[in-house]
Amino acid sequence: MKKNAFLIILFGLAVGLQAQEAKEASANPPKAKEENSIYNIPYNLDQQVVSNHQTTIKGQRIPYKATTGTMPVWDEEGKALAGIFYTYYERTDIKDQSSRPLVISFNGGPGSASVWMEIAYTGPRLLNIDDEGYPVQPYGIKENPNSILDVADIVYVNPVNTAYSRPLNKDIPGSKFFGVNADIKYLAEWIRGFVSRNNRWTSPKYLIGESYGTTRVSGLALELENSQWMYLNGVVLVSPTDLGIERGLVNDAALKLPYFAATAWFHKKLSPDLQGKDLTDMLPEIESFTINELLPALSMGGSLDESKKVAIAKKMARYSGLSEKVILQNNLDVPYSYFWKELLREEGFTVGRLDSRYRGIDKKDAGDNPDFNAELTSWLHSFTPAINSYIRNELNYKTDLKYNMFGSVYPWDKTNNQTGENLRQAMAQNPYLHVMVQSGYYDGACDYFNAKYNMWQMDPSGKLKERMSWKGYRSGHMMYLRKEDLAKGNEDIRNFIKESLPKAGEAAKY
Repeated sequence: MKKNAFLIILFGLAVGLQAQEAKEASANPPKAKEENSIYNIPYNLDQQVVSNHQTTIKGQRIPYKATTGTMPVWDEEGKALAGIFYTYYERTDIKDQSSRPLVISFNGGPGSASVWMEIAYTGPRLLNIDDEGYPVQPYGIKENPNSILDVADIVYVNPVNTAYSRPLNKDIPGSKFFGVNADIKYLAEWIRGFVSRNNRWTSPKYLIGESYGTTRVSGLALELENSQWMYLNGVVLVSPTDLGIERGLVNDAALKLPYFAATAWFHKKLSPDLQGKDLTDMLPEIESFTINELLPALSMGGSLDESKKVAIAKKMARYSGLSEKVILQNNLDVPYSYFWKELLREEGFTVGRLDSRYRGIDKKDAGDNPDFNAELTSWLHSFTPAINSYIRNELNYKTDLKYNMFGSVYPWDKTNNQTGENLRQAMAQNPYLHVMVQSGYYDGACDYFNAKYNMWQMDPSGKLKERMSWKGYRSGHMMYLRKEDLAKGNEDIRNFIKESLPKAGEAAKY
């Protein structure tokens, strides 16, 4: 290890014996490596490297330290299950951390590493891309002038099999980790251990999740309250999933239309009167049509009068950039994948799924879906070299393990996904808890109108709406890749943190 690396310490299986067992393990590190070896590569469940840095955020010079490494997670019997890889950024010119907010950050997948938000959104370092998010060379990292590290410390957490997180050995069943509720349970235990180890119990705490990470943090909000007795101040949902909230065939068919309209507007496929409006001035008309006309029409199915069906198809064609014929051929329910293939078919391009601003080229113009996700290929192009170089050369964490941008977490148990309801209940139980949703208008995987629908259905009484907010951005799933939205998105999180902190002496009560 480099000079600035800490000694490798193996903590015990029982929390109360950690100090004594760490002393014994450090006296014999080769044996510790052998016992925790997987895939024929030495693997340490508990190993951290600390490095010191500075960055400039909003014109202010910020000193900070980064703790990078693995920390164990245990089962109910106190047996180590896995090492969870994380990076913890702490501002070092703060004398009293007791009131310093802590943000705990997850990405999605569910088998995705935390790389995306760590080096492209909220963290102090930023990968080298152009202003719209496309890869450029040389690959690398620079300062992030919009990071939220000025107002909060941040820990980026990688679930099992993502980044360098691994199970202790191959005999541990995947069911311990790979499922909606298993994932929530073991990560809540890991968060409790991290907060205790780093003395952050008194800090205001926030969860932020992206994509499947929104399912994860929505469930964690309640699990932390009920199983760890840890209460949050806020949850940020970036490009949220359906959170286990049932749609049904009719809602599934209708709610995608506003996203179609936004994408068609971006690619200039709408009629001049719509194209001449600004995006956010145009969309309310489509949203109103979706709720007030399209949903009732789809509910009627085959009983819908033919003339009414044609009238609805004409409006859908006007709003989507697709032909009336295509819409009627699909019974007013055009699949997402067909839309990505069809919208620019005449120009010889497809559009991206996660960010429909991106264009792809298929082998054949014919077909019902694109050959590949144009946007994801672009992102992996720039992110993979950047994170591997950054961890080794700036954070000084050395390992021969493969950094899993996407790791195997299958089969994934999707049953009993009640995470939207979990988040509602967590808010009801905790008057301090606020929620903010961030969506990209051009996201076809977790579209913005479905994100709004989540909020309406989570809180049917309307009693929580004062603590819930939604923000839209002119980009896709990872809206922060666009320079303008990087600044806006971070500022929205920064303001959310400030506004959700209670005033001195303000009690958590209704």
